[in-house]
Amino acid sequence: MHLRRWQPWARCGGVIAANGVDEVRVMTRRPRLWGETITVDTPAGNAVSGRLACVSASPGDTVAGADVVMLCLPGWSIAPTLDEIRPALGHGTAVGSVVSSTGFYFEACRLLPACTPVFGFQRVPFIARTTEYGHRASLLGYKKQLYMGVAGMPDAERLRREMERMLSTPVALAGNMYEVSLTNSNPLLHPARLYSLWKDWQPGTVYGRVPMFYEEWDDRAASLYIGMDCEFQDLLAALPVKRGCIPTVLDYYESADASSLAAKLRSITAFKGIPSPMKQVPGGVRSGFQ
Repeated sequence: MHLRRWQPWARCGGVIAANGVDEVRVMTRRPRLWGETITVDTPAGNAVSGRLACVSASPGDTVAGADVVMLCLPGWSIAPTLDEIRPALGHGTAVGSVVSSTGFYFEACRLLPACTPVFGFQRVPFIARTTEYGHRASLLGYKKQLYMGVAGMPDAERLRREMERMLSTPVALAGNMYEVSLTNSNPLLHPARLYSLWKDWQPGTVYGRVPMFYEEWDDRAASLYIGMDCEFQDLLAALPVKRGCIPTVLDYYESADASSLAAKLRSITAFKGIPSPMKQVPGGVRSGFQ
């Protein structure tokens, strides 16, 4: 059975709508800025477009009657959004997250009825950038395989097949939701780089330029990343997860040490062109977090 009524947020909508099989509705706080059609530029150099069945700020217009709801949201907005959509969820509607390191699973267990099927991905399905909000996105690359955790759903295999079809990427089922909720990706990757950039900052410090976040990745940030991952792997060893379910960062990035990891991160095409988060101030720039 195709999941013909589909409720995503943000860029995933264009990819799924373009297949012409699934009905896509988008719930957004800014529906007036969205078009009826979303165009996605692919890594192959062509563009695909998909028509959206509905764009609205109302859960009644978008969530009600959906087979599947997928959140594409930062962690801080997961709980209030689940609260907002809960009254519109139908019996058996599966609720998931495009990436589960946001704490989605734990908030879903706390806020949704116990009978609600939930799912989530270990990493985002693909790397993409918004070209024009609500109208066009650029898909920079697919993952070789996606890992998805499922809970409370008798036929997890059916959902796996549908996700694989809709996202055009092989999908494997994780052993449990912990295996996708815990990650050594962005929650470790970003702090390592941010610390290496600004650990010596003092009040009043102004910088002369904006460094590239990935293209100038240094050995110090890579060493920090590896060290945090070692602690993370120790944590996994104490939890009910399958050994090797989350590969070390060195294995994942096919690297041997800090220097080769830094070189690998600098070389990834999809990571190019991303500046560090900084603000313009008199005389230069400063960290966007200061």
